[in-house]
Amino acid sequence: MHAVRYGTIADRVVPRGHTRASALTRDIVMVLAGTALVAVLAQISIPWFPVPFTGQTLAVLLVGGMLGALRGALSLALYFVIGALGAPIFTEQSGGWDVIMGATGGYIIGFILAAALVGWLCERGADRRVVSMIGVLLLGNVIIYAVGVPWLANWSPAGDGVAFGWAQAYEFGVQPFILGDLLKLAIVAALLPAGWALLQRTGFGRDREKDGPPAGIL
Repeated sequence: MHAVRYGTIADRVVPRGHTRASALTRDIVMVLAGTALVAVLAQISIPWFPVPFTGQTLAVLLVGGMLGALRGALSLALYFVIGALGAPIFTEQSGGWDVIMGATGGYIIGFILAAALVGWLCERGADRRVVSMIGVLLLGNVIIYAVGVPWLANWSPAGDGVAFGWAQAYEFGVQPFILGDLLKLAIVAALLPAGWALLQRTGFGRDREKDGPPAGIL
């Protein structure tokens, strides 16, 4: 048995279009908008060595939940590529391959996987209830840390091959962020179900069990 795909908030709000070209255009615009949102919230930061406090995680979870698995992952993959090529869209308007190879590179890679998982579960209705949304977002955060922390632990601050270490990675790359991540999680867990409730009240939230998967290319 296959899980029912309900679609995302973005699928309900943005018109489908009547042609393949219009559907593709819609999806491309959504992906670009997701990348832009992450880039903007990345600039909301509090300096902290070696991993700063930023609004990135909130944006990643929100983009995945709103756009779905593929479009969410593509948004974050595009964020990775554009930033790696040197555009100043990472935290503190940084960019370049050195950032990827630095302390925070693992987190940026983890963003792609987290957006995909959160989006996949939200496409199947997990974003309709706060409780289920909290579980989904916790999984998303776990994925980010699962990639980011080992990367940080093996990062060499002085470039001499001496790794930062696991204890240091936890002390500086996990522990200070727990409360902030819980706050971001609570915001997204409230926003998405609230968005669905608003769509229901305004007539945009008709269930898609009878309509089938949302139209589109991505």
